[in-house]
Amino acid sequence: MDTEQLWRLTLAEMEVQLSRATFATWLKDSHLIESKDGTLLISLPNSFAKEWVENKYQKSILGIIRNFDSAAKKLEFVVHGTVSEISPRRVTAMEVENFQKKMQLESKPDPETNLNPRYTMSSFVVGGANELAFAAAQAIIAEVGTKYNPFFIYGGVGLGKTHLIQAVGNEIKSRYQGKIRPKYVPSEKFTSDVVSSIINKRVEDMKRRYRDCDVLIIDDIQFIGGKEKTEEEFFHTFNALYGVNKQIVISSDRPPQSIPILEERLRSRFEGGLTADIGYPEYEMRVAIIKEKLRERNTGLSEKIVDLIARKVKKNVRELEGVLNKIFFHQATKKIELSESDVEDIIKKSTKNFSDRVTDDQILKAVSEFFNISVEDITSRGRKKEVVEPRQIAMYLIREILDMSYPYIGEKMGRDHTTAIHSVEKIGQEINKNSSLGQKINLIKELLYKG
Repeated sequence: MDTEQLWRLTLAEMEVQLSRATFATWLKDSHLIESKDGTLLISLPNSFAKEWVENKYQKSILGIIRNFDSAAKKLEFVVHGTVSEISPRRVTAMEVENFQKKMQLESKPDPETNLNPRYTMSSFVVGGANELAFAAAQAIIAEVGTKYNPFFIYGGVGLGKTHLIQAVGNEIKSRYQGKIRPKYVPSEKFTSDVVSSIINKRVEDMKRRYRDCDVLIIDDIQFIGGKEKTEEEFFHTFNALYGVNKQIVISSDRPPQSIPILEERLRSRFEGGLTADIGYPEYEMRVAIIKEKLRERNTGLSEKIVDLIARKVKKNVRELEGVLNKIFFHQATKKIELSESDVEDIIKKSTKNFSDRVTDDQILKAVSEFFNISVEDITSRGRKKEVVEPRQIAMYLIREILDMSYPYIGEKMGRDHTTAIHSVEKIGQEINKNSSLGQKINLIKELLYKG
């Protein structure tokens, strides 16, 4: 067995063990360049990747190789010249301007589908936080209208929901060459069309327009909650499309059961297909996202700067993009490569500091809105099952965000400090085991960010 075949088999095994984003970030561009006297020499694209793979995956890789080659004794890692990552360099002001023009040009929606051609499946970075949603999207593209219908994606702001649902539409349009017709619409536009059709007495025209498609993609469905005519029209549109196996793709900032004042019949329809969440990106996924953004710009940053951004900017993809844009702008205007301290300063100024502008009352209000219960329910002495979790989450957030003392939290919630300690510790322990709980907390934080 030659070195190329051995490494191909090894990578296939590692790809099974790691998430897509982790594999793509650390091992995709690696090579086994030599095997001599039981020592195997593995090249990696940069020193950051070399250090990471050496420390994290050396034992796993050696174990796999020994299954194919019993003579293998040890691994050595080097930085090779075949670097797929673009070398770090200063971005010029002209390049920033050209990139902005390019993005504006590519961001013009297709007038027929209203889809932004910039959003593609290939540019969507996949990791543990969105693997289920991405896999479901691929299945839907392969079997439109029959695999997962409706497909309901939810997650916080800036995590890639709009990218993924529009990428589904773009991929369907491209793959089926117009035989399957997608249509994308934000829920605010749907509401606006309903109102306009009533005023102008053109309701039938509006119905025809939305039902004359094969894939209806609705973004931010939570905004139709409480708008009776919009909900009614969407309910009938949903039924008309679903009844003839037309695909429906929906996004929201929260799961169907957590959308306040949404009609039960709509909630039931949404839950009838597949519901998938998009969570907050883990470290490896954030690195992969940064590298994808650098590839789009045809530029680069040093491994240390990439690591710094990935460690410090944890909130969402949109915040990552914002920080990168500021870094490129500063490099272009200062005409120098930014240092780590410069980048750290940009990150500090770009990311929001919760505790500077959030109060305990705002936390209680956000929790009550999310769970569709009153603040009085949360702070009451009652022990109803439906308020126990919201109450514990509220105490956890007051402690985590504001760093208030346990006696203060207990008094605020009408309880003693031991109850506050128990609640905060309970949520703190469960948040890492229960992805659903973690998602709820992150979505409540999004409400606070918006407030």
